[in-house]
Amino acid sequence: MSDHRGSCLCGTVRFEVDGAFDRFFLCHCDRCRKDTGSAHAANLFSATATLRWVSGEDNIATFVLPRTRHTRAFCASCGSALPNVQKDGRLVVPAGSLDTPLAIRPDAHIFVDDRAAWDDHLEDVAMMPGRPG
Repeated sequence: MSDHRGSCLCGTVRFEVDGAFDRFFLCHCDRCRKDTGSAHAANLFSATATLRWVSGEDNIATFVLPRTRHTRAFCASCGSALPNVQKDGRLVVPAGSLDTPLAIRPDAHIFVDDRAAWDDHLEDVAMMPGRPG
């Protein structure tokens, strides 16, 4: 059995990861904010884990920002972020794409100087158990 399983929102793409994650970062750079449409990306990194596509590999699209190392893999049907293996062989897995529980917490917020102006003291914002009425 694999260490982690994941999928896209529509379920077309499914994957498994064998091995441990080395780092877990919440990245606030402008590229990651554009990728996610949110305050930050939550990505897991591993130099040794292996990725296996279970289904839908032919439905994966990849975007590489020219003249950078920034790569984004996603489901061509639903747009969900998916794992990718970078040129240096390092595996990058969007934490939200995992279907199995993750026993580790983020190591750090990175590129905090680039964070969105509204991303400050979010723990003070009201929390609701579901969709607002």
